[in-house]
Order: sequence, then structure tokens, then C-alpha cells
Amino acid sequence: MEQKVGRFIDPLSDFGFKHLFGNEPNKDILIDFLNQLFKGRKEIADLVYSPTEHTGDKEESKKVFFDLLCTGTNGEQFIIEMQRAEQRNFRDRAVFYTSRLINEQLSKGENHWNIELKEVYLIAILEFNFKDSQPGRYLHNVALTNTDTNEIFYNKLGYKFLELPKFVKTEAELETDLDRWFYLLKHMSTLDKVPAVLNKRIFQKVFKIAEISKLTREEKEMYDSNLKARWDYENSIAFAKEEAEKKGIEKGIEKGIEKGRYEEALDIASELKKEGLSVEFIAKTTKLSVVEIEKL
Repeated sequence: MEQKVGRFIDPLSDFGFKHLFGNEPNKDILIDFLNQLFKGRKEIADLVYSPTEHTGDKEESKKVFFDLLCTGTNGEQFIIEMQRAEQRNFRDRAVFYTSRLINEQLSKGENHWNIELKEVYLIAILEFNFKDSQPGRYLHNVALTNTDTNEIFYNKLGYKFLELPKFVKTEAELETDLDRWFYLLKHMSTLDKVPAVLNKRIFQKVFKIAEISKLTREEKEMYDSNLKARWDYENSIAFAKEEAEKKGIEKGIEKGIEKGRYEEALDIASELKKEGLSVEFIAKTTKLSVVEIEKL
């Protein structure tokens, strides 16, 4: 697989994602992205970055590591995750992550429920498609609902999943700033210049920060290392698929040969049966079962 480094960093790489969205001095980038995602639902005025490593309240509890964790001015928490490849229990992990934050809101020793929980959201940018999702639907807004009325049962827990491979709008088809964000995430690493449709100040700032030529030596080394790991992973997956397809073809050929031999054996058995030879003799000669020969 041929790999090419463009003018701008890849925002879907670990380094690129945190470089663009995970820096306190440039948190207006993440604020704008979240405000477009929650447009009409909530307005985020400010964010504070929180530690990404969380341990449970028991020694044996599993540690969790978020890609990004931020807290809004009203105490609401946002987990932002990048998921490169499909994972069997990814949805379970998403629920587990949010449950860990909810659990931490109740102080140890509290024995009553006179407490109002803060909002918790998980936003996942996916480089794969859910197998059970509808064609063309690339953004999923998930919440606890009443399945009888389809009304929101609890509005302080939510999940947003973006299936980037399904976002296929061209520059000319971009209508909203959310469209522009999705386009930027998917295409920035392959662009040689800033598209006119992304001339808004916040996008200009993103491209300025994403210039590979403006990275420090240490940042460039980190990015190169990150890209190499990413490319190695992608090449390994591609090779595994090729090998699987190759084995599938070989297996198909083997099955075809076996089928041909089986049909030939049936033809021979049929002719021998017409000659009046015993079923036992035909079975011994053709390696077919007595039942198969009697059906002829």
C-alpha cells in the first residue's frame, strides 16, 4: 500500500487528533466542533481538559484511558474517542466509559439519592461502519428513550457516533458547519490547500495548526512515529485480507474439484447400476454410500 505524507497532518491519527483537539490554548477548536454537534440542543461556552486515565473505586477495578475528556462550565462531561477499526465489544466499551464517569459523581459514603447527576456524553469518530446501521446515515444520536413513545426518557446521557466512511459529500454539497467539520476530518490529510468552502476563522486556525512544516522537531518525530505505526497497522490488515481472499479462492477451487469428482462418481455409479451390478460393488468402486447409489 503506497503511503503519502501531505501538507497537513492527519487529524485521525493519534498525534493529529490530540494536537488539534487536545491543547488547552486552542480549545476553541474543540468547543466549536462540539457546538456544531450539539447545535439546537446545548451551547458550550468553555471547556476544561480533564485527566484521561481513570481508575475505579476498587483496587481490582479496570483502568480506563480516554482519548480526550473535557468538562463544561455546567459540569457536563464529554468523552471524545477516535476508533480506527471495528471492535467486537465497542458499544459495550462506550457504555462502560460513561458509566465510570457517572459512578464517580456519587461521593463515597453517600447513602441517599438526594443528588442530581451531571450530563455525560460520549462522542466517537469512527473509521469504520456499523454493520447494522442504515445506508447513508453517518451520524447517530443515541439516548435513553421510551420504546413505546420514542420520547427521551433521560436527557443527561447521550452518545454520538460518526461513521466517517459514509460521509461522501463533496465540497459543493457542504451546507452546514457540521458538514464542513466532517469533510475536514475525512480529507484534510490529502489536501494541498485550504478549500474556499472552509474559509471560516475556526477552520483557518485548524489548517494553520495542522501545517506539517510548522511542527517542532519533537512534534514531527512524534507524528512520523505515529504515522508509521498507523501505516504498519493498515498494511497488516490489508495483507491479512489478501491472504484470506487468496485462501478463499483456493478453497473454492478445491471445492470445485471435489464437486466435479463427486458428480463424475455419480455418473459412473449410474452406468454401473444400469449394467445390473450390485450396490455393494458400485459403492466399493466409486466410494459413494449405498444410500446415494440407491437414490440413482
